[in-house]
Amino acid sequence: MPTISVFYGIVIQMFWQDHAPPHFHALYAEHEALIDLRDFRVMRGSLPRRAMALVLEWAAAHRDELMEDWNLCSRMQAPKTIEPLK
Repeated sequence: MPTISVFYGIVIQMFWQDHAPPHFHALYAEHEALIDLRDFRVMRGSLPRRAMALVLEWAAAHRDELMEDWNLCSRMQAPKTIEPLK
């Protein structure tokens, strides 16, 4: 699974040809959450509150890039890396 960003110990990844709806995986320590790209709703899993807040802040700032990466992955192409949260 390609890693598209890493910040504050949080790893953001996308699978190639993953199931709909468009989403990304956020991993932090032993936690994992699948986040819907359309409304940033948690589809499955969970993260600690602070980690989730950072992921949502980052995702809102990079919505277009995330959708572009989803489209690349759906075509079995490597996604582009996205700037980490600073």
